[in-house]
Amino acid sequence: MERTLAIDEASFGKDHPKVATRLNNLALLYRETNRLSEAEPLYERALAIDEANLGKDHPKVATRLNNLAGLYRDTNRLKEAEPMYKRALAIDEASYGKDHPEVATDLNNLAELYRDTNRLKEAEPLYKRALAIDEASYGKDHPNVATALNNLAGLYRDTNRLAEAEPMYKRVLEIFIEFTRRTGHQHPHLMVVFDNYSGLLVEMGDSQDQARAKVIAMAPEMFE
Repeated sequence: MERTLAIDEASFGKDHPKVATRLNNLALLYRETNRLSEAEPLYERALAIDEANLGKDHPKVATRLNNLAGLYRDTNRLKEAEPMYKRALAIDEASYGKDHPEVATDLNNLAELYRDTNRLKEAEPLYKRALAIDEASYGKDHPNVATALNNLAGLYRDTNRLAEAEPMYKRVLEIFIEFTRRTGHQHPHLMVVFDNYSGLLVEMGDSQDQARAKVIAMAPEMFE
């Protein structure tokens, strides 16, 4: 990645959009390997390049804003992340319309930030709107819908609304079970949701064994 960045800088100049893409990719690698202080200036430079070349309201700028805001969130700089998430949301709503899947992603990012800062009442309508967009865009049984459901169920669990969370966790698990059966490949989040759902059932009064038995009964071939 460093070599491709150097080639594009030499070929196109340091402020070309192709260079912004290389910077973003390298920053992502640094972020995944917890080299966050190295990732940050690359994300910032990619954002500046795309703003200069594409304009401040281009959808690609929204992507850069989301990436940098995610890094700020990783480093607990939540006040710096919030205006970036809000700006990305506004750009994508203006670019794609209010019911586009990219907007759902932006809503989820902002809701997660609100959840991190215990602003749960502000997070809930964003989670709900993201879920509605994804259901309309992908269909009610898509893995992206399962992710949106899981986020909202987690919020309900945080606020002790366990009876509202329970059918959502169950539906998430059903979607991932069906994905696994249909594709022959276990969904990477299947076991996480297994733990979420069984843990919620325990909070609602089941014993550990009762909770596990209920969840295993949904797909014995996958959990036993």
